[in-house]
Amino acid sequence: MTRTIVASAKREVVIGFDQPFCVIGERINPTGRKKLAAEMVEGNFETVKADALAQVAAGATMLDVNAGVTAVDPNETEPPLLIETIRIVQSLVSVPISIDSSVPAALKAGLEVAEGRPLVNSVTGEEDRLEAILPLIRKYDVPVVAISNDESGISEDPDVRFAVAKKIVERAADHGIKPHDIVVDPLVMPIGAMGTAGLQVFALVRRLREELKVNTTCGASNVSFGLPHRHGINAAFLPMAIASGMTSAIMNPLRPQEIEAVRAANVLMGTDKDCMAWIRAYKDHQPSAGGSPTAAPTPADGESTGRRRGGREARRARTGG
Repeated sequence: MTRTIVASAKREVVIGFDQPFCVIGERINPTGRKKLAAEMVEGNFETVKADALAQVAAGATMLDVNAGVTAVDPNETEPPLLIETIRIVQSLVSVPISIDSSVPAALKAGLEVAEGRPLVNSVTGEEDRLEAILPLIRKYDVPVVAISNDESGISEDPDVRFAVAKKIVERAADHGIKPHDIVVDPLVMPIGAMGTAGLQVFALVRRLREELKVNTTCGASNVSFGLPHRHGINAAFLPMAIASGMTSAIMNPLRPQEIEAVRAANVLMGTDKDCMAWIRAYKDHQPSAGGSPTAAPTPADGESTGRRRGGREARRARTGG
């Protein structure tokens, strides 16, 4: 059974086919969030702190941490900012982190200060990316997200995206990195632009599980990009992806409809033993004034609920993924 181990200084999380779905909180990312980007540039981390606390309280298993505030000389500006952001997040919450950057120097800097065993987000199939990132993964003995695109871009053909994922897994093996430390992102296309996007990703996830035996992830909100009432699409997509074998997603846990869908899927897939996580989350549930089900976020390990809500366009939305 494939199990990807991630850990903070205090907590270990297992991503696996027989495990509860891993919710990777997406909020600590200035991409598409001008106010957050401006705050971080100024050395103001109040929103980062609030988002870290709120996401964990709402049910995040891990937190994605990104400090890509500018495209101007990121090799110089991003590493120190990412270090500071990681240190702040680690001081506030006990869940593991995902170090999210497209800048190898920033990833290296983040790995040097990260506690435990973080997930690295990410490597793609481009030759220069493989040569820059895989040695870091081997050196620090950490798992990595493998995104299924290469020099040719993002293919609409799921067979091509599978081939890219296979290439990354094979190249990782050349560096001594085992398949259980590869978490493949098969790239979810926007359903509004490609009507077969859902069917494609469900089939791809099953194939990745059965043939490559790897865990999987995605930017969950990509599927609803460009559509109204995106939360409804996302909330339907997540359980279907989980039933197909997806084991994690980068998503916004502050959206009750979506986190409820994940928790319900854990119950129905048998990974929430005796429904205890569901019961803990909803034993005091009260319907909202409009009659639709809601539940207050449940703090974890004494961490308090933050103040911010909302979402962001996933970093990969710029590529249509």
